[in-house]
Amino acid sequence: MSDTFHAIQLSKTDDGQTSAIVDLTENDLMDGDVTVEVSHSTINYKDGLAMTGAAPVVRTWPLVPGIDFVGTVTKSEHGSWKAGDKVVLNGWGVGETHFGGYSQRARVKGDWLVALPDAISPERAMAIGTAGYTSMLCVLGLERQGIKPGDGDIVVTGAAGGVGSVAIALLAKLGYNVIASTGRASEEAYLKNLGASEIIDRNTLSEPGRPMGKERWIGAVDAVGSHTLANVIAQTKYGGAVTACGLAQGMDLPASVAPFILRGVQLIGIDSVMAPLGRRQEAWNRLAQDLDLAKLDAMSETIGLGDVAEVAPKILAGQVRGRVVVDVNA
Repeated sequence: MSDTFHAIQLSKTDDGQTSAIVDLTENDLMDGDVTVEVSHSTINYKDGLAMTGAAPVVRTWPLVPGIDFVGTVTKSEHGSWKAGDKVVLNGWGVGETHFGGYSQRARVKGDWLVALPDAISPERAMAIGTAGYTSMLCVLGLERQGIKPGDGDIVVTGAAGGVGSVAIALLAKLGYNVIASTGRASEEAYLKNLGASEIIDRNTLSEPGRPMGKERWIGAVDAVGSHTLANVIAQTKYGGAVTACGLAQGMDLPASVAPFILRGVQLIGIDSVMAPLGRRQEAWNRLAQDLDLAKLDAMSETIGLGDVAEVAPKILAGQVRGRVVVDVNA
């Protein structure tokens, strides 16, 4: 194993933010009790924000971005991990305040790691990434509210994005009837191949709406926020549940309390960054069980470290379909 390794490093100057591929050593890594030889990372919406500086995601400078990685433990002072273990990391401030996954090596706290299920290869683990892991948390949130496939339709917003794509594949395999909301009409065949039974234009949800609308679905996975989330809530059936995990349209929620009071609708916030270990392992175990890996492959592409800076702004512009895997050794 070489003393040096490649990583993307973000730096802040008087002229703004810069990005470069640099050579680092383990002495450059931040504190942690487990060192991992990273094989793959991925690009999520938050990674796009970090790489472009479009939002103040990065709070430590200089920083190696990348909120996810998968790899093999090489050194461990943590009781749960030993050299040779295959592990996944999602969140915990990695890629924001702690050196992240756009690197061939990482040092992190062992408490942040999850065992990679045997059924999921490292590359597929990053095709899932935080986006897919968050999708699974959303599905678990609906299940905890007792929402069953026979209860009615589930709407998925931002359907052609990473969270939406994996959510559709998961829900369809579990037997739910899925309505996909997208602004990309050209993606209809792609979304139906993932398992969506109906496609609706996002413009029907993205404009200011009424406090209460016609009841259309029993549940939702929303990665968009703002007016879209408000309209999804307003059209949720009596006793339904809405999981909220994203803010692509905005952080505001211009909604009314009426659906909650008059229809008993549940709004469930989904946090993937600081979720406890038990819930993380449950999500990854369920992904190994319930995600159609052929559909995952169909929604994924793989790039190298040198391509990340080019792809990052595209994910913010809604120009990336599905999932992008980063092979850090390519």
